[in-house]
Amino acid sequence: MADTSKRTADASKSASPDTGKFKAGLEDVVAGQSSVCLVDGVEGRLLYRGYDIQDLAENSTFAETAYLLWYEKLPTKKEYDAYLKVCKEATELPYQVNMLLRLFPRTATPMEVLRTAISSLGHYDPDSGNTSRDAVLRKAIRLTNRIGSIVTAHERLRNGNEPILPVPGKSVAYNFLYTLFGKEPEALFEKIFDVCLILHADHEWNASTFAARVTAATMSDMYSSVTSAIGALKGPLHGGANEAVMKMLLEIGDPAKAEAWVTNALKNKVKISGFGHRVYKTEDPRATVLRKYAEQLGKHTGQSKWYEISRVVEKTMFDHMQKEGKKIYPNVDFYSASVYHCMNIPQELFTPIFAMSRITGWTAHIMEQWANNRLIRPRAEYTGPLRLSYTPIEKR
Repeated sequence: MADTSKRTADASKSASPDTGKFKAGLEDVVAGQSSVCLVDGVEGRLLYRGYDIQDLAENSTFAETAYLLWYEKLPTKKEYDAYLKVCKEATELPYQVNMLLRLFPRTATPMEVLRTAISSLGHYDPDSGNTSRDAVLRKAIRLTNRIGSIVTAHERLRNGNEPILPVPGKSVAYNFLYTLFGKEPEALFEKIFDVCLILHADHEWNASTFAARVTAATMSDMYSSVTSAIGALKGPLHGGANEAVMKMLLEIGDPAKAEAWVTNALKNKVKISGFGHRVYKTEDPRATVLRKYAEQLGKHTGQSKWYEISRVVEKTMFDHMQKEGKKIYPNVDFYSASVYHCMNIPQELFTPIFAMSRITGWTAHIMEQWANNRLIRPRAEYTGPLRLSYTPIEKR
């Protein structure tokens, strides 16, 4: 067999671009500029258009946060009232999409349904082919106010129930809980769920956002770009971590068993879900906010054990890593899992909820991409053989 190692080395010199050292998964590689969001991994801060996520979670709403991401500023009272009027008129799903949801097999997962249904919305959008700034904003508003109805309508249909129409003028959080359970949600549930949506609204150039921008950079349409993002989010390495966290908490079942469970899992090299992050070198600021709400909601619903288990898991992980001279912290998925569970939201809807929130960030990035577009076309470092000669099939 011919030695291809030298040819491979030569290939990297002659055929590959001079782009610096290759990094698997593009870790820490800056692929572009953006003013939408800053993830400060060293300080453990997350900013939307310059506003700290903890400040927004404490004082803002998801609707106002979406406005901030799209319009690049917080609205005045007059601007916000006009914006909410547009949101109110963009709530109900087109009739044809509601009919489509009835055609999916019972075995279809919520993320598979969401991916296909979002794509279908483009057929019924009056601005579908309009690429003006105003039209793009209207599409972003429609997507944000309709995506929750797709999730809840499918969930009800696959459980043998009829979908429930959202209430125009109510928040995305209210309508999700109302159309899922068929009753007016508690004010505390609506408030905490709204905060969860704020916390997940954007996170710089993560996998799904990058997928959206790559598609948008080809000058494809918004619905195709968002569908690309949902396809990336569907993967368990991106969007499914909070489902895995809840499965872990349910398996542990009792705060008294948590330390032994984690110790045994670590001994057997089992990954503990909800810990660590590619960017954050300290605690994820979203986890800081959610820890407080997980405790509050646990007490309110009489399900404090999930929070108590989480705290023991967190402490055990910290102590174990400290002995090894390492530091590891919970991420946003760790406490969002028990928050959703205390609201009786099915685990399979955790990732679609992620999409319900992140659609605001995706659409903001799509608009930013189009504002100064250049086709995203990276290069690869070639590692294969060079100049092989073709051999006729009879002589192989």
